[in-house]
Amino acid sequence: MINTTYIQPKTQYNNVASSVSTQPKVTPNSDSKYTKSIYKDAGLIHTSWFYVNDVHGKMTRMERIYNICKEFDNTNLQEAFSDFFKQDRSLPRLLPVSKFKVESGDIFIGANEKNNKVASEFLRWCGFDAAIPGNHEFDVPDPENLGRLMSDANTKILAANMKVKDDSPLKDKFVPSTIIERDGEKYGFIGISPSDIIERVKMNDSLASIEVADVETTIKIVQDEVRKLKEQGINKIILLSHSGLKNDKRIALETDGIDIIFGAHTHELIKGVKEGENLFYSKTGEPIVITQAGKDGNHVGVLNVDFDNNGVIKKVQNNVIDTMIYNRPLQIKDSVEKIIGKPEIVGRIRSAVPTPKNRLIEDNPHGNLIADSMRIELGTDIGLLNAANIRGHFSEGIVDSRLVADITPFEDNMMVLDLTEKQIIDMIKVGLKSFKLNSHKPGIMLVSGMKYTCNKQGELLDAEFIDKDNNVHKIDVNNPSTTKHYTVATDDFIATGGDHYLPTNPNPDYVLKTIFADKNKLACDYMKKFNEPIDIKYDGRITILD
Repeated sequence: MINTTYIQPKTQYNNVASSVSTQPKVTPNSDSKYTKSIYKDAGLIHTSWFYVNDVHGKMTRMERIYNICKEFDNTNLQEAFSDFFKQDRSLPRLLPVSKFKVESGDIFIGANEKNNKVASEFLRWCGFDAAIPGNHEFDVPDPENLGRLMSDANTKILAANMKVKDDSPLKDKFVPSTIIERDGEKYGFIGISPSDIIERVKMNDSLASIEVADVETTIKIVQDEVRKLKEQGINKIILLSHSGLKNDKRIALETDGIDIIFGAHTHELIKGVKEGENLFYSKTGEPIVITQAGKDGNHVGVLNVDFDNNGVIKKVQNNVIDTMIYNRPLQIKDSVEKIIGKPEIVGRIRSAVPTPKNRLIEDNPHGNLIADSMRIELGTDIGLLNAANIRGHFSEGIVDSRLVADITPFEDNMMVLDLTEKQIIDMIKVGLKSFKLNSHKPGIMLVSGMKYTCNKQGELLDAEFIDKDNNVHKIDVNNPSTTKHYTVATDDFIATGGDHYLPTNPNPDYVLKTIFADKNKLACDYMKKFNEPIDIKYDGRITILD
């Protein structure tokens, strides 16, 4: 076991980032035998890991991350992190710092082909060494297209706990593990996808092509892959996991041989290294470090690790970087727009309240604008939008179609439903269960044409329907009508049972109309009709009491 006092999480990469861009590029040492002898004399193997997870198709964030990634490539890390990579001056030359770049899933989101092409190109542009499919990669409905995007990314795609049907175009697109040699040392990489993938993705042909093992089986699969790598002489093993922090902790404690888990899926922002939180010890007593860099590309990380010659971590430093402090390189913006086209200006925001701290369990005026556009553009009584669909926010100034697609990126089809009062109230109650869940998934239901009041225990206390003449109609939330009907605008994910707001049914009989466009198009059409700038503000449609 290492002494946790060796762990130094204090240095922040962004404190030195602005001063290192002019540092000379570190050239990997190709003389592996000589390098290995220096390592042996020094007793340390220096490594630095650039990690990304859960970007969720945020193209403007990808552009900033690309900028950080290139700075990482070109930075002399011995100088940038001189407090960590201390050099023994008796050695004949500097020990190299072996650099790696890894991505832990959910770079893609939604079904938009052009947006997902950008995500695939982003992986290629950045030159990631390895990546894994999360759940949102399987938003891509066509397995042939998904397979092509995976190939175009030009990186190893790892998924040890995934079985692919023999007749699927995805066959052979994923491998359980891989070995990468750098500076004379070999590193084993394993990848796992989320066991709850079916609950997180709308059923489509890509998802039907695969099967992901449950958590218990996944842990056994991971240990088996570790064994195979060890048999090949690999003693530094890295797991890319889209299984969530709770499951990653289990893997750390219930296996042996893993050194680092680059995690994802639960959107944790883990800063530094702390024993019992993201530093654990395996069954054989070796340290394991877990990372996660939040969600939506708001942060990335650089994990510095010193291994000894036995592949055991001796020192670690976890640096979290706010991507907003980096700009969007013009050449990458141009490359993105060559794929998706020039955005269209659709409106202007005069003022906007801050985005909710926890968008899954708070009223969200940014999402309410989208819900209003659904109801008004489709001419329904009510609009229902699950909070998890909103992945961004408006801000003061010009709004273009790219920003709107960033805010609601899934590219579902819209549907007009004929639902009873009871069905609508039951959907709202399903969303309110999120208050009781640690993950707060699936999130509360945002509404248009309605108001409701609940408490933080997840109880629905009051609800009202507001008709097109602005008349208010009280709803008995304890005994809603089974005969009173409303037309409802929502998307096909919700309509067919996604996140269990409604019963799972691929062809429900309450669908009146399907519109082959998503809410981002409705929102753009809606905003174009405003003759003056829009104010994004709270209007009391959802009240949450303590």
